[in-house]
Amino acid sequence: MANIKSAKKRILVTATKTARNKSIKSAVKTSIKKVEAAVAAKNKEEAQAALVSATSAICKAAQKGIYHKNNAARKVSRLTRLVNGIA
Repeated sequence: MANIKSAKKRILVTATKTARNKSIKSAVKTSIKKVEAAVAAKNKEEAQAALVSATSAICKAAQKGIYHKNNAARKVSRLTRLVNGIA
């Protein structure tokens, strides 16, 4: 355990940030799964609605620094390709 006051604070701050990042990443993964489930069910309207919310969640996470911007762009691109591939 840390003895120095600043080190103790860093431990607390890191724990808080880790919890926040984990929560946001989990929400993004859930929204991605909703899009993939709608695509698997071949429900185009539901997939497009889920894609909009997933894209929003991914972009917000990238703005907060949780995902790198290229990683976020890749995720959005893959989901968009999936939805556009529904006949």
